[in-house]
Amino acid sequence: MVTSTHEASHRLFQEHPEALAPVFEALGLPPPSPADFHELSPDVTEIRPMERRADTVLKFEPDMGESFLIAVESQTKKDPDKARSWSYYVAYLSAKYDMPVLLVAVCRDRATAAWAMGPFDCAVGPWTTQTTCPFVLGPQTVPEVTDEATVVRRPALAALSAIVHSESRRAPAILETVARGLLSFEPDITKYWFEVVEVGLESTPTRDNWRKLMQDVITHFPGHGTLFEEKYLEGKAEGEAEGEARGEAKGVLRVLEVRGLAITDAVRERIATCSDLTLLNDWLDRAGTVERAEDLFA
Repeated sequence: MVTSTHEASHRLFQEHPEALAPVFEALGLPPPSPADFHELSPDVTEIRPMERRADTVLKFEPDMGESFLIAVESQTKKDPDKARSWSYYVAYLSAKYDMPVLLVAVCRDRATAAWAMGPFDCAVGPWTTQTTCPFVLGPQTVPEVTDEATVVRRPALAALSAIVHSESRRAPAILETVARGLLSFEPDITKYWFEVVEVGLESTPTRDNWRKLMQDVITHFPGHGTLFEEKYLEGKAEGEAEGEARGEAKGVLRVLEVRGLAITDAVRERIATCSDLTLLNDWLDRAGTVERAEDLFA
């Protein structure tokens, strides 16, 4: 089942593989560069009815040193079936790409993180044929980011820290540090990282704290009409207007479809891309009486 935490990890490691820095440090390898990674298909399904898919699969291919695959899996609770799936992922990917595979599990709570470390053995009696030992990115291995300078230098690691330590007693301090550190970036970048953390915290009590913190720190002087506050409020209003326009456009198209009128690609695009609410309301009123979809624009 794909959860919000899975989606956050999926996007985080695909777009910012430098968040894997704690893994490389533990392995005694130099800090990774985003240019050294190439995304591969996460599909590990054979020609069978059962589908298997890892969260993220990356190929680490530095200019110098050993190349290997990294399969990233988010795990929110203990799952005996997942241990078997992980063993399969490692064996399949290694055979398919003829490369060693490092399995990385991302966990938010200590109990799940401790379980995910394994080892998970495939054994008959005293003989073990295969052993799977994931590298776990969890509260025990990801540093607690409580320094704004670290957030500025390593935003991907800071976002991962906020997600992984969301159930820690120090979570409030980590979230506040990460939020204030992210404000040093351009507004669009700040918004991107805020959303990454928010999605990663979904289904946790910490998410409400993060959303409130986002509102509190979006400006240091709320209500004073600073440039930053004005730009933020303008962007928020524009986003709400765009959402309303999309809803109206869908309504117009739906009425035409229910009436069985032919809708050309040109007509559909013109309606769907219109942002003028007054015009869209007019089209919605007329959609129930026109004989052809094109007549809306007459």
